[in-house]
Amino acid sequence: MAAQGRVTAVLGPTNTGKTHYAIDRMLGHRTGVIGFPLRLLAREVYDRIVKARGPSVVALVTGEERIVPERTQYWVCTVEAMPQEIGADFVAIDEIQLCGDPDRGHVFTDRLLRARGLLETMFLGSDSMRPAIAALVPGTQFVRRERFSTLTYSGSKKISRMPARSAIVGFSVDEVYAIAELIRRQKGGCAVVMGALSPRTRNAQVALYQNGDVDYLVATDAIGMGLNLDIKHVAFSATHKFDGRRMRPLFPHELGQIAGRAGRHLEPGTFGVTGDTAPLDEDLVSAIEEHRFAPVRKLMWRNEQLEFGSVPRLIASLEAPTENEWLTRTRESDDLEALKALSDLPELRGRLGSPQAVRLLWDVCRIPDFRNTGGGDHVQLLQRIFGFLQDGRVPADWLARAIARIDRSDGDIDAISKRLAYIRTWTYVAQRKGWVDDESHWRDETRAVEDRLSDALHARLTQRFVDRRTSVLMRRLKQKESLVAEVNDKGDVMVEGEFVGRLEGFRFRQDASASGEEARVMRQAAVQALRPEFHLRADKFYNAPDTEMDFTEQGGLMWGGTAVGKLIVGSEALKPAVEPFVDEDAGPEVFEKVRRRLQHFIDRKIAAHFEPLLALGRDETLQGLARGFAFRLAEGLGIVTRESVADDVKALDQDARSALRKHGVRFGQYTIFMPLLLKPAPTRLRLVLWSLAHGLQEFPESPPPGLVTIPNIPDVPKDHYTLAGYRPAGARAIRIDMLERLADLLRAKDSRAGFEATPDMLSITGMTLEQFADLMAGLGYKGDKAERVKQRLVEPPKLAEGEVPAPIPEEVSVLAPPPVDEAAAADETAPAPEMESFYTFTWAPRPRGGEGRGPRREGAPRDGQGNRGPRPEGAPRNENRGERPNRGPRDAKPAEGGERPQGDRGPRPEGGKPRHDGKPRSEGGKPDHRGPKGGKPDRGGKDHGKGGKTYEARPPRSEKPIDPDNPFAALLVLKGKV
Repeated sequence: MAAQGRVTAVLGPTNTGKTHYAIDRMLGHRTGVIGFPLRLLAREVYDRIVKARGPSVVALVTGEERIVPERTQYWVCTVEAMPQEIGADFVAIDEIQLCGDPDRGHVFTDRLLRARGLLETMFLGSDSMRPAIAALVPGTQFVRRERFSTLTYSGSKKISRMPARSAIVGFSVDEVYAIAELIRRQKGGCAVVMGALSPRTRNAQVALYQNGDVDYLVATDAIGMGLNLDIKHVAFSATHKFDGRRMRPLFPHELGQIAGRAGRHLEPGTFGVTGDTAPLDEDLVSAIEEHRFAPVRKLMWRNEQLEFGSVPRLIASLEAPTENEWLTRTRESDDLEALKALSDLPELRGRLGSPQAVRLLWDVCRIPDFRNTGGGDHVQLLQRIFGFLQDGRVPADWLARAIARIDRSDGDIDAISKRLAYIRTWTYVAQRKGWVDDESHWRDETRAVEDRLSDALHARLTQRFVDRRTSVLMRRLKQKESLVAEVNDKGDVMVEGEFVGRLEGFRFRQDASASGEEARVMRQAAVQALRPEFHLRADKFYNAPDTEMDFTEQGGLMWGGTAVGKLIVGSEALKPAVEPFVDEDAGPEVFEKVRRRLQHFIDRKIAAHFEPLLALGRDETLQGLARGFAFRLAEGLGIVTRESVADDVKALDQDARSALRKHGVRFGQYTIFMPLLLKPAPTRLRLVLWSLAHGLQEFPESPPPGLVTIPNIPDVPKDHYTLAGYRPAGARAIRIDMLERLADLLRAKDSRAGFEATPDMLSITGMTLEQFADLMAGLGYKGDKAERVKQRLVEPPKLAEGEVPAPIPEEVSVLAPPPVDEAAAADETAPAPEMESFYTFTWAPRPRGGEGRGPRREGAPRDGQGNRGPRPEGAPRNENRGERPNRGPRDAKPAEGGERPQGDRGPRPEGGKPRHDGKPRSEGGKPDHRGPKGGKPDRGGKDHGKGGKTYEARPPRSEKPIDPDNPFAALLVLKGKV
């Protein structure tokens, strides 16, 4: 471009509006060209001008992108791609201080020296370029612009304490990713901006930050090049970077350029360091805050007058020195290295004989190494492309295969980033005029692939470094909008369509994958959205029926399948308190409503299951020992072992026992209990209440319902079996009501002479004979095992039709040994007769202290004073036999089969007592003395029990009236005299 028009240098620090000013000046002219240091920045300005003037008059030209409408008036370009000699009215170069950059500085210097607008030329950049521009471009007018806001150093900050709207700057891809990962864990997420990103990916990442989806930005020094972002604080994670050849410290003006991105327009900004980076020197801080940097003394330069006669001449022109004191020859660039490498290849030397071939080779060498694969691979690719172009154009099928290999959106961030770098190479090739057939098609094709890869990269970056739900919730909270929460039937909580956790009853369980700031934001959003849901759920729970609630065997309180509280110790075992599981955020009103409903539930449950025991405690007619015994029974929640209250039982008179029996109390031989409380539901609740009252950490569980015996585990305390309604005996524990039925059968046996187990005994316990012997040993009986010939049933004789069978004499048993075959007995080879095992049980209590006077009745030991004290476990009792009515003594003998045990009997009511089946007995008849199950026959001459025994009928007593004034009348009755 010829030097024409006015030249202006608009210089100053960042945030001075220089770029905005230049765009306004360009749009004031008919045509214009503006060059930017980054493709990202060029795309941002292009979009801005398109909105102002429309796409038909705005062109975008970069190394990998070319959008040129037919009626183009304004060109937005990278500095390297700026069109020259088009005669535009306005020309501007942004970030002119890059003239001193070792890699790209020679391009900016060339534009400084040669690019001119017909009417106006403008250079934008740092004030450090003022002396160089004044010396190299005489007549330049300088405009100083001051920063709109202040910039202040804030020292070192940990990332965990980094304020919102901060940018953390790293100088390598690995460093950027590591910082972004840390911020995601601690702050919920961040956006990532790097110069290597495609414009589409960079814009999507910037949108995350600008829209408030995330509050943190992790970037390379690319943000220092004109990107206008809402940043309040810039933190340097390092102050050294690799410049392509070596690690070096950042220059002060480079630090100032990056730090200056903090503070937008009139908002003040701060800068500092983070991580292991040492705090900045005071002089450096002062220079950055006051925007005072050393002027640029040398500009990078490369000869623009190139000679294409031969490759050596071209190389020599590129390496030509300069004598200008403000210019210095740039170091060997990538394109010059590629030119030298290709010219040394033997297969190419013969193909470079013309200036056109040398120029073509130079154009190929200027393809950037987007892939950063190293010299060898890049040189091979350039050689292949040069060969194609010398033969005409790059073949369409070869280019299509190369692009197809890249057009994949799978893989991680690194894989997609590499594909993006590869497609940039083919995008660059497609932009060169005459290199491919159907240029428009391949430009669209490569652009489409880049867009797909850009979207995939943005998705991977967001997935890895940003939690989408956190970003959505943060934006809604900042906008102070009312959040919409939904709770599905599984309890999943969705806030604004994002899963944030689960609502279990009245407690919110936050998603465990969240942490740090992410977790805080999620919790805040969820609580705000769930507050009305807590009240709705509390109302529903308060009105729910008891059938929807239950308690666990560890004291938990359930609403359906959800825990909503637990039982805690109350004033009494039968009056527990409740502790609801309600989040504090739900509020005291919800807490109290849930607590009241749980208390109502457990109170009603106790009232229903323990009604007999509660009625016993409320009976004010119980006095003295009876009331004390009722208290003991309440302490045991309806079950106490007889040995633990032996003295209390002995002290009870018949009236007291009768009053207790009216409430369902059964005085068993081994246990005193209330049969209604042995059902599975009361048993399950009894174990929970007892465990609470005794402060157990782990509660015993109730056995499955319906089992007569369960294993006796030595480590389990005996109290636990008692509360569960079982009594340990041997290797098993037997249910206490079945044990009392067994005791009824045992009392009818001669435990001194010995007896065998009857089918009724085995049926009650559901045991084999071997198991029954172990049970009896646990009850205090000795079992002697023996064998005998197995008996068989005698076949009844066959009768003729109409013949009546003869009665079998009593002395003949239906069970008889098999007939003896004398011949077989004499034959030694004949099989032995079938044998069977049997046990003979005798009472064998363990010795106790004191020497007794001998049994008053069979099997009833006494203490040293002749009184019956507590018996060993399982000893047969003749006193207070189970749950029987009180009877007075009588001299009637029992039927054959042993002595009648002595009972705890009161006087017989006159006129006899009604039978158990409701039929009246004859006067003087015998009362029904069977237990609740009716397991023992009465002695009225009929078989009423399961054992099938037949008892002799007692002769009727005399019906002679008794004189009530006769003091011997009762004795006469007992003696059978009356």
